[in-house]
Amino acid sequence: MREVDKGAGVGVAALRAGMDRKTAGKYLEAGKFPSELKKPRTWRTRADSFSEDWAGIVAMLEAAPELEAKALFEDLMGRRPGRYEPGQLRTLQRRVRHWRALQGPDKEVFFAQVHRPGEAAQTDFTWATELGITLAGVPFPHMLCHVVLPYSNWSWATVCRSESMAALKCGVQEALFRLGRRPEWHQTDNSTAATHDVPGGKRGFNKAYEDFISHLGMKPRTIGVGKKEQNGDIEAANGALKRRLEQHLLLRGSRDFPSLEAYQAWLGQVLVKANGLRETKLQEELAVMEPLTASRVPAFTTERVRVTTWSTIRVKKNTYSVPSRLIGEEVVVRVYEDRIEVRYRGVLQLTTERLLGRNGHRVVSCPTEFAQSHPNQSSRSPSRDDAFHGVPAQQCRQPGT
Repeated sequence: MREVDKGAGVGVAALRAGMDRKTAGKYLEAGKFPSELKKPRTWRTRADSFSEDWAGIVAMLEAAPELEAKALFEDLMGRRPGRYEPGQLRTLQRRVRHWRALQGPDKEVFFAQVHRPGEAAQTDFTWATELGITLAGVPFPHMLCHVVLPYSNWSWATVCRSESMAALKCGVQEALFRLGRRPEWHQTDNSTAATHDVPGGKRGFNKAYEDFISHLGMKPRTIGVGKKEQNGDIEAANGALKRRLEQHLLLRGSRDFPSLEAYQAWLGQVLVKANGLRETKLQEELAVMEPLTASRVPAFTTERVRVTTWSTIRVKKNTYSVPSRLIGEEVVVRVYEDRIEVRYRGVLQLTTERLLGRNGHRVVSCPTEFAQSHPNQSSRSPSRDDAFHGVPAQQCRQPGT
């Protein structure tokens, strides 16, 4: 076309453009470039293998849009033996994908989460039993309370046994007091440690949790009910943390630790090394975060209960035996994440492992004199959880009840 504009004839222009004279004449007559003359293909290059069953497939997709093409194909092969071959699965997957794009239900829209420096800390609990940790040779099933600053990915983790308020207090405070500063918000999922059901299918914050977060100078927020993707940052951080721990365990050459304290110290060393790689962005966060001026909150809750005539107390829906000399007296129980402490008029009478769940019993048949002469020790039989809080196991017999 440029050569023709210069005055060249069609034959000369076609020769200089490297094409046949008839082809050049076609483009000149149309006045369009070759790319502009292409039309979308509206015909099939091969027969539709699923034409006989497609209407039924669409009906199934309309009734249950979450059905996957692989399941539909397996169903077809079962109902129509010999009609389809395994290699046709990809064809059906393309057909289903095209149907979803043109006629399928609307999809949920996800927006990328934008984090501002110092805006929030996110806390989540994750099981770490898969790491295969043992304490003095005894398997140690446990969780990690994981606190993350999403902007810099700075994190800290503490060992715990359950998603309790006591574990949350310990984990959040360990992280914040290491930073020496506090973000504006603290975000959790809808765990029972932080929230409870309210009318309308929503979750409200527990008073104890609100008071704790307020004491530290933060504001509480949570994710929507059933909206796990809103906690995606901390969920991804959980997986990254456990992969990092697995690698360091392989380098260490052993998964056994002499005590819980040794395991927590090793965990801290791994976290310090990881956080060292995030120093630049962490400094951006610390520069805009307020100083942490609050004092530490004790990592326990207090209950007042009366000792029954059976020499037992009921704490957090579980039953524990106490020295019989306390029958009829009111005692103060400090409930920690891993243990309970029973006090009478300010004097410690008993420390024992805390039971998890409901309607559990820790009733021992030790002489009363033993409990009186060992008020700081737990009256129970040895268990793997002795290593959890360092309370010496006693040679007491625990009945089957």
